[in-house]
This record gives sequence, C-alpha cells and structure tokens, in this order.
Amino acid sequence: MLDAALLRQDLALVAERLAARGFVLDTAEYSRLDAERRRVIQEAEAVKAERNRVSDEVAKLKRAKEPADHLIAKQQEAGKKLKDLEAAEKEADAAFKDFMDRLPNLPHKSVAVGKDEHDNPEIKRWGTPRDLPSPKDHVELGTKLGIMDFDRAAKLSGARFTVLRGLGAKLERALIQFFLEQNIAAGWEELLVPYMVLPHCAYGTAQLPKFEQDLFKTFRGEDPLYLIPTAEVPVTNLYREETLDAETLPIRHCAFTPCFRSEAGSYGKDTKGYIRQHQFHKVELVAFTMADKGEAELEHLTRQAETLLEGLELPYRRVGLCTGDMGFGSQKTFDLEVWLPSQNCYREISSCSWYGDFQARRANLRCRAKDAKKPELMHTLNGSALAVGRTLVAILENCQQPDGSVRVPDALRGFMGTDVIRGGE
Repeated sequence: MLDAALLRQDLALVAERLAARGFVLDTAEYSRLDAERRRVIQEAEAVKAERNRVSDEVAKLKRAKEPADHLIAKQQEAGKKLKDLEAAEKEADAAFKDFMDRLPNLPHKSVAVGKDEHDNPEIKRWGTPRDLPSPKDHVELGTKLGIMDFDRAAKLSGARFTVLRGLGAKLERALIQFFLEQNIAAGWEELLVPYMVLPHCAYGTAQLPKFEQDLFKTFRGEDPLYLIPTAEVPVTNLYREETLDAETLPIRHCAFTPCFRSEAGSYGKDTKGYIRQHQFHKVELVAFTMADKGEAELEHLTRQAETLLEGLELPYRRVGLCTGDMGFGSQKTFDLEVWLPSQNCYREISSCSWYGDFQARRANLRCRAKDAKKPELMHTLNGSALAVGRTLVAILENCQQPDGSVRVPDALRGFMGTDVIRGGE
C-alpha cells in the first residue's frame, strides 16, 4: 500500500509515476474520497467536543441542583448524531482504504520506463547455449523417457497438472534438495511454513483484494483459507504486527513449498507441458531489511538465484523489468531467464523483487533502530531460487542427447545416483 501522505503532498507527481507503469490514477475520485473521509472525521470531532461541553454543563447544573433537562436533551441528540457520524466515518474509511488497496507500487527511479516485456533492458548473460540442430521440447523428451505423464494427470485433476514418474520424480526432488542446501549454505535460514493462509496474510503481500481470482480458496468451517501461490505469502507475514530490532536485519529466509495458482486469464498460454501449472514446486527467498539497504539486498538476493543456475550449468540472462512489466507490488524487479532450446529463446525462471515498504505497510512490519524515538517500516524482498518445474524443463532440454537420453548435471548426480536419464528406468 502506498503512503497516503505521498498522495496528499503531491498528487500530480504520484499520478505521473503510476502512469509510467500504465496505471491511470483517478485523481478526482481520490480527492473526493479523501475529502469525504476528512470531513466526516472533523464533523465527528466537533460533535464530540460539543457533547463534552454539554456534559460538563449538565454536571455543573446537577451539582448546583438546578434543572438540566434542556441540556440533557441536547446531550442525547449529540450522542445520536455522533453514532450516525461514526457509521459514516467507518463507511468513508472503508471506501478510502479500498481505493488505496488497488493502487500499485511506485516504480523506483532506477527502473527503465517502458510498456511491456519488449522494453526490458538486458543486464547480463551467462553461459553459451548448446548448438542443437533439432532440439526436442520437454514434453516429447519427458514422455518418451517415461518420466512425465500428462494424460493420466488429466484424468486425476484436469488440465495443467502433471504426474512425474521414476527418475522424473527423483529429479524434481533432487532439485528441491539442491536449492535448499545451496541457499542454507549461503546463510538463508530454512523455514517449513503452512500451505494455507488466512485472508489478512494474502492481503499483506497484495494478492488480495486485486488478485483473488488467481487464488484457490477453501474453508475451515465458515472461515476462508487461501492456498498459497508462493512461499512469499506465509514467510513475508511471519513477522506481521511485530517490531523487530533493526540490529537483527537483514533477515533472510528460504522455504520450499508447493504453489497453487488458478492462472486466471492465461488460457492459451503455455497450456501444453510443464511450464505453467496449477500446482508446482518452488524454493523461495524472502528478505527483510532497512530502507537504505533495500537496493543492495535486491542484488544479493538476485545473485543467490543466479548461482543456482550456474551450478546447474544452465545458460541464462538477467533482465530488468521496465515500469510497464513489473508486478503490482514491486518497485524494482530483476528477472532471470533460462535458455530453452526448443523455443530458441530465454524464458523466466526467477523473478526477484524489491517491494520497498509497500508490503510492510499492509502487514505492519516494523523495526526500531537503537535509540530511535519511533519504529520505521521495513523493506521486503523476495525471489524464486528457483522455480523447480521450470528448472526441470530447462535441464531436460539443455542436457538432451542425440539418443533421447538426458545428461544429469554434475551438481545433481549425488542426489540422483546416476549421470544420465534413459527411457525405461
């Protein structure tokens, strides 16, 4: 959530910065909602003051044993009016909050201005893609090797689910273990978190209210619970409503979870194969830091994800998302894109974002520096390290051999117990 004070101080500037990411701020509606909210609050304060004044007068008359009926009637009238104003204030607050909840974050000044992914500047490349004359895609490879079963998964759950078999399941498990161990060795504390969260957690990381259609929802009795779309949601909310000592920052966590996404609005996009699933696995990195350390922490987090791709010998590139391609809550994002031979292009495998205090304001994540008079909002960051399914796809395609087998990267052979995946194993 944006700081409402920013809009009051310079509404035109906020509108200009939001326009850079393709969002049109309804300045007239903001001004109307803000004015109505402040009017009701001021009127309520005036009625409270009048009621208190009348109450004092009534008390004085009663002590003097003089009639106060006319003032008591005023006191009761003020009480009724105040009750109505409190209801109006609650309604005005809710309308103002709903408006603010739907505003995306302001892009950082270092973010390139652009409309979409075509305007994302490339920052670096690592590794050289193999020269494969006729590369097979992961669907053909996985099916022929007998390690991916899309048809039987559809019988179980419908489209966009996959059954991994034999060494396919083992490869997924090996990747999870590799990612976790590498991240832990680099100083990220492992967490095992719930896979369902309460609405206030989904609100804290800005999935709610705007993106509810992308979430799977269930109930415990009458209470709603949301299946997590990423470990970002429970891990970021771990310290909600808390004030941490600034000396303990940065705090860095990693967590493996299944992830659940309805993929609303993505029909026709990657519907075939293992790239865009309703259920998938991911190891997530989440960091909490001070405002002046946020940009450096983004580089640290992104670099950690890069080391995993390098450890697997997978060619990738880093791009900076332009203003028009960033996620709703991010103020700066780096995407890591892995090379996929069958598509002859790089595809996203990790998105590393710095949210500033956007999530912290929603989840009330605060820290206090030593001797500081008051606490301040923390800055939050997160990124995939890595998306397991997409990494599996990249290994199948980049490590395919002419005979249809797949070479297992050196870093995974200790987990796999083999150096090659062949059909029938």
